[in-house]
Amino acid sequence: MLVLLLQIVDMLLGVFTWIVIIQGIMSWLVAFNVINTYNDFVRQVLFALQKITEPVYRPVRRIMPDFGQLDLSPLVVLLLIYIARMVIGYGIVQAASAGV
Repeated sequence: MLVLLLQIVDMLLGVFTWIVIIQGIMSWLVAFNVINTYNDFVRQVLFALQKITEPVYRPVRRIMPDFGQLDLSPLVVLLLIYIARMVIGYGIVQAASAGV
């Protein structure tokens, strides 16, 4: 049961990793004027991605120093997700070997 729960959490963290990556790429595309926000679909996707990622970015931005236009909070979040997934992977291996 514990292994299944850890696998679900790991899968959700993997999905959130892709959400952060897609949000970062889309923000770059908007910043470099490759895509514009006048398109309703683009605006809705950006709004949805911002609503999903902003609650996670906000605490990281409070802790990090201000770098002006450079926002490193997605990189910090990706690093924290990577560390969490490593710990969860270790937990899965330990729980599976213990027969839980």
